[in-house]
Amino acid sequence: MLPNSSSSSGHAASAVPASAFRLDNGMQVVVIPDRRSPIVTHMVWYRNGSADDPAGKSGIAHFLEHLMFKGTDDHPAGTFSTLLASVGGEENAFTGWDFTAYYQRVPKEYLSTCMAYEADRMRGLVLDEAVVAAERAVILEERSMVADANPPGLLGEAVALTAIPSHPAGRPIIGWRHEIESLTRADALAYYRRFYTPENALLLVAGDAEPQAVLDLAAGIYGSISPSGVPLARSHPQDPPIRAHRQVTLADPTVSEPQLMRLHTVPSPGTAAPGEAEALELLAFLLGGDDTSVLHTRLAVERSCATRIQASYWSSLFAGRSRFYISGLPAPGTTLDELDQAVDAVLGGLRETGFEAQAVERAKTQLVASALYARDNQVSLANWYGMALCCGLRLEELATWQDRIEAVTPEALSAALLLLDRQGGVSGHLVRSEAA
Repeated sequence: MLPNSSSSSGHAASAVPASAFRLDNGMQVVVIPDRRSPIVTHMVWYRNGSADDPAGKSGIAHFLEHLMFKGTDDHPAGTFSTLLASVGGEENAFTGWDFTAYYQRVPKEYLSTCMAYEADRMRGLVLDEAVVAAERAVILEERSMVADANPPGLLGEAVALTAIPSHPAGRPIIGWRHEIESLTRADALAYYRRFYTPENALLLVAGDAEPQAVLDLAAGIYGSISPSGVPLARSHPQDPPIRAHRQVTLADPTVSEPQLMRLHTVPSPGTAAPGEAEALELLAFLLGGDDTSVLHTRLAVERSCATRIQASYWSSLFAGRSRFYISGLPAPGTTLDELDQAVDAVLGGLRETGFEAQAVERAKTQLVASALYARDNQVSLANWYGMALCCGLRLEELATWQDRIEAVTPEALSAALLLLDRQGGVSGHLVRSEAA
């Protein structure tokens, strides 16, 4: 499964108490109590994702995520899923650039059962050639749906690759088709043995559970797995700053309406200066977070040159540079070039005038409110914690997120706006072509 992109890495965790531990084998354990219902969310996060795919083997992290459901000697394929269904539980998994995660949501009395299952498949995965070949075909079909037969998906891949051609996050999480076709059982097992180790894992339990009881369970179940001893530090090639505007145009006869997709590479939460990531997060909401945003008001309402315009800061990318997107649909009679230039005009005006103080305060209030709403969903809360922690943030940083958002100054927003300079970005244009 491919993850949904998000504009925030920490807001759902604002001020939620959590306990953190570490097992002797290096596995991190985090417990987030939530006693409103007798349910727990059990997650295992691995601190690797598609950015760690070896050269020429893009998609292997996502491929292995699928293969992890193919069973072990103690839990043949399908048996655990059948058990979960029988008790009203649910399970899923997803792969990002910097992480791969597996989760179950079950009645609290089945927490130890979930731990035993994940501990078993952490080191006991069984694969045969027929299973690998069948799952490779499934992923190729998924690739067709999300990209090959989906022009907006292809445009997104082309824009990302143009913006960061050297960093592995420029490759799609699902992988390039020609490389997926060559992935083998040996490739999957080599990646599995390298990264699926306790010292590379984060166990996160949210719900009706006592921290000490969870720690005791984890020590007895996960603690018996020996660490690999392989150094976990990895490095990736970094792209130089873009100093000339680049435009990518994708023409396809199946395009029903033209689209604009702009990408600016910006600091990630893991590399940003203090307050910089928060300013970018707030900036994304101010520019294109909802129907009251500046871009929507100026371009869709006042000038009627767009039917939709949005902005997002992808703070789920922590290693190296992250992404700031501005995307939209031109109104009839407006070309993509004209919409692209109109966006630049709005950004240029904001650099001169700044944002209205009332709009800034409203945006801060809405972002903080979304944090409170997110706490009501146990899985979402666990996801935000896991994503942030396994990518390098600390519990202390999550707990102070609200304060940092409220502390964003007009000067910080102005500095963030400068990062969206046209010369440092890539514009993607999706247009309809005549059928051959």
